[in-house]
Amino acid sequence: MGAIKFIVDNNVGKLARWLRMMGYDTLFFEGDDDSIMIRTALTQGRVILTRDTQIMRRRVVTSGRLKVVLIQSEEPELGLKQVLEALNLNCQFRPFTLCLECNQSLVKKSKEEVKDLVPAYVFKTRDQYRQCPRCRRVYWKGTHWEAMSKKLEKFLKYCHKEV
Repeated sequence: MGAIKFIVDNNVGKLARWLRMMGYDTLFFEGDDDSIMIRTALTQGRVILTRDTQIMRRRVVTSGRLKVVLIQSEEPELGLKQVLEALNLNCQFRPFTLCLECNQSLVKKSKEEVKDLVPAYVFKTRDQYRQCPRCRRVYWKGTHWEAMSKKLEKFLKYCHKEV
């Protein structure tokens, strides 16, 4: 079985960034037609994350063909905790490997390749970079990365531990 993949609807959209931060392939569904989201989830083998109770009544969900997690909280951090616990996810995620904006795998870039794409101070003080091939956003291990890492560490206790 491959790595778990998600699709989130707009009522829990902030979860997409958290899951991408952890390295989980996560689509953000912006449409209004739940049928399209369900079809995408089935076709691509994705778990739906939503606060929409109507989706839970669909036969494809009640029969067990489609996994859906009904998120209880509007707070993204509590929603993430719920997902980790509900799906017994292990802690072998790959943080900071996906673009937070567009879900593409990041590509390592040399310092010279990003010279004109990052602030001068960052260029002087950082040596490792990754870039999104789609939106061209550049990432590096700075203070923002450190803060996100600390937040992610809080969630390790909610992961299912592999024996």
